[in-house]
Amino acid sequence: MANIKDLKVRIKSTKSTLKITSAMKLVSAAKLSKAQARIMGFKPYSIELDKTVRIASALADGYSHEYLEGSDSKKAILLIISSEKGLCGGYNSQLFKKVKAHLNENSDKDIKCYFIGKKVKELLLREDGIHEGVTFNFEKAEASFSEVKNIIEELAELFIKGEVGSISIAYNSFVSAIEFDPTVKQVLPMTVSEEEKEELAKKFPVDFIYEPSAESILNKLVPEVLNSTVFTCVLDAIAAEHAARMAAMDNATKNSKDMIKTLTLKMNKLRQAAITTELTEIVSGAESLNS
Repeated sequence: MANIKDLKVRIKSTKSTLKITSAMKLVSAAKLSKAQARIMGFKPYSIELDKTVRIASALADGYSHEYLEGSDSKKAILLIISSEKGLCGGYNSQLFKKVKAHLNENSDKDIKCYFIGKKVKELLLREDGIHEGVTFNFEKAEASFSEVKNIIEELAELFIKGEVGSISIAYNSFVSAIEFDPTVKQVLPMTVSEEEKEELAKKFPVDFIYEPSAESILNKLVPEVLNSTVFTCVLDAIAAEHAARMAAMDNATKNSKDMIKTLTLKMNKLRQAAITTELTEIVSGAESLNS
């Protein structure tokens, strides 16, 4: 059974932990605000650009692009975006489960895993049969558009050469400050199904006028769609990470406060019991002297 001295040490240690978790919560909240502003500012542009290019490429007569053409190759790339550090709740573990499910569902394919961040990589490499690719790093904690562009262009080159048949991204999509959604999204090939083409043809029965031409415009916009889509995924993952860490540190702070209360109450009970025992001994000694 813990004595008063041990409880004092534990209370002091827990108070130190409380200071750390409180500080980390504030830091994550500040970073989340910045990351949330970035994703909210860029995501609408990315979605509308993707939508516009899909419509134009589907309706342009005879148009084709190397990013739109799939292949029969069983080889594929999965780019996994996780965190470099822990202490962010279920952020990495939930993404790991999503990646494992995706790999099991596509066991007929030879999927090579590339990584941004090391935490899910560490979990995956404990498993058998994982085909490991390159781990990418950013110069700073916050990724720049040019860095993400260089990464996806490097992977897209393998797709263009026919070495892989598809490229997908696994990441945590930011929903809110208390919620994220583990997601696996295919980014290449950028296919438009025949059903979707028919629906678009009905929705837009007239031809668009292109200047200088549909081919020259789309040849510039299709790669831009790929770059902006992947950058959006990275921004989503960063915002979700800060949100998850803020929530985890908030829970840790509350738990520390509860533990301090519990330990303080226990220490006070032991102190009261010790005082009562001493008083009883003093009274008993005094009575024995008077008898």
